[in-house]
Amino acid sequence: MTSELAVRQSPGAAAAQPGRALALAAGFRADRKRQRLISVMLIGPLVAFIVFAFVLPLGTMLFYAVNNPEVRNALPQTLEVLKTWDGSGPPPAAAFDALVADIKSDVPPNVLAEAGRRLNYEITGFRSLLAKTVRNVRNAEITIAQQHLSAIDEQWNDPAYWRVIQRNGSALTAFYLLSAVDLRPGDEGGAKLAPPEERLFLSTLMRTLVISTVVTLICVLLAYPIANAVVSVGGRFSAVLLACVLLPFWTSLLVRTSAWIVILQKEGIVNRVLQALGLTDAPLELVFNRTGLYIAMVHILLPFMVLPLISVMKGISPTFVRASSSLGAGPLTTFLRVYLPLTLPGVGAGCLLTFIIAAGYYVTPTLVGGASDQMLSYFVAFYANTTINWGMSAALGVLLLSCILALYIIVGRIVGIDRIVGME
Repeated sequence: MTSELAVRQSPGAAAAQPGRALALAAGFRADRKRQRLISVMLIGPLVAFIVFAFVLPLGTMLFYAVNNPEVRNALPQTLEVLKTWDGSGPPPAAAFDALVADIKSDVPPNVLAEAGRRLNYEITGFRSLLAKTVRNVRNAEITIAQQHLSAIDEQWNDPAYWRVIQRNGSALTAFYLLSAVDLRPGDEGGAKLAPPEERLFLSTLMRTLVISTVVTLICVLLAYPIANAVVSVGGRFSAVLLACVLLPFWTSLLVRTSAWIVILQKEGIVNRVLQALGLTDAPLELVFNRTGLYIAMVHILLPFMVLPLISVMKGISPTFVRASSSLGAGPLTTFLRVYLPLTLPGVGAGCLLTFIIAAGYYVTPTLVGGASDQMLSYFVAFYANTTINWGMSAALGVLLLSCILALYIIVGRIVGIDRIVGME
C-alpha cells in the first residue's frame, strides 16, 4: 500500500498522466477518421450509381428542355443588331446587312441548318426560307442586302420572322416547356394558346393519366383479394398462387405484349371461346383499342400491386381481426375499420408503383393500343428518335415527371410518406 501511494505521488507518474491522455485522444481521433473513411468507401459506389443513373440524366433532361444554342451559334451578328430593335416596326436595314454577313461568314452549313430547323419550330416554313436564302447569298455579289433578300423572298419583309430570330438570341428558352402544355411565346412577351390544330400534348397527357388511373384501379381490385389469399391460405396453394402472380416477370415485355395480340385478335383464343359458348355471334374487337390496352397493361403490372400488399398484410396480426369480432363488429365493419386502414401503406405503395410504371409505358400502347390510345411516352420517343428534337422530348419528359411528383405528394399527404416507405 505504501509503495503504491509512493508511485502515485511520484513526479514521473504525475507527468505521465497527461501524455497518456493525449495519446488516447489522438488514437480516438484516428479511429474516427478510419471509420469515416470506411463509411465513405462503403457508400461511395451507391452515391456514384445514384449520381450517374438518376441525377445526371434528370439534370441533362432539364438542361435540354431550356437549352437554346442554335440561332446564337449561326447568326451572332444579326442578333447583335436586333438587340436594339423594339420589334414593333420593320426591322432595321442593318439587320439585313448582318444576316448577309452571317451567311457569308465561316459558319458551317450544318450550323445554319440547325438554326433553320430551330426557327421552323415557331414558324412553319422558316427552314426552307433560310436554306433558300443561304443558297442565293453564299456566292452572290450583294450591294444592298435588304433589296437582295426581298428579291429572294418577300417574307423577309415580315417583322414576324425577325421577331422569332430576336427571341432566340437568349441562351435559355421557355419555348419547349410552353409547347409541352400547348402554349406558344407571345410576340409581346408572355404566352398564348397554340392554334387548335397544334394543340396535342395536353389531351395526350390527360389520356395518359386516365389510362394509368384506370389500370391502377383495376390492379387494386384484382390484387387485394389475391394478396389476401396468398397471406391467409398459406401452404402449397399460396406458393402456387404467388408463382402465377410472378409469372409475367419470367418473360420479356415485348413477348408478353405480342402474346396478347395473338390471344385477343379476331381469330384468337378469347373470341373462339366466346363464340363456342354462344356468348357472341361475331368476333369482338379486343385488340388495337383501349380494351386490349387495359388487359395487356393490367396483366403486366399486376405483380407490382400484389407484392407491396403481401408485404403489408403479412405484418398484420390476426388478433386484430379476432378482437374486433369479439367486440361485436361484423365482417364488413371489421374490414373497413380495422383491416383496410392497416393495409393502406401497401395500397399506397402499390398504387404509386403501378401508376408510375403505367404512365411511362411505351411498347404496350404502341403495339396493342390504337392510334388514339398513344400515351405521352410515345411522343417523348418520337421527338428523341425520329425528329431528333431533344428539347421537345426533354420538355415532355419534364411534364410527365412533374405529374408523377404531384401524384407522389398527394398520395404522401393522404397515406403518409413514412408509412409508404417504411411499410409500417
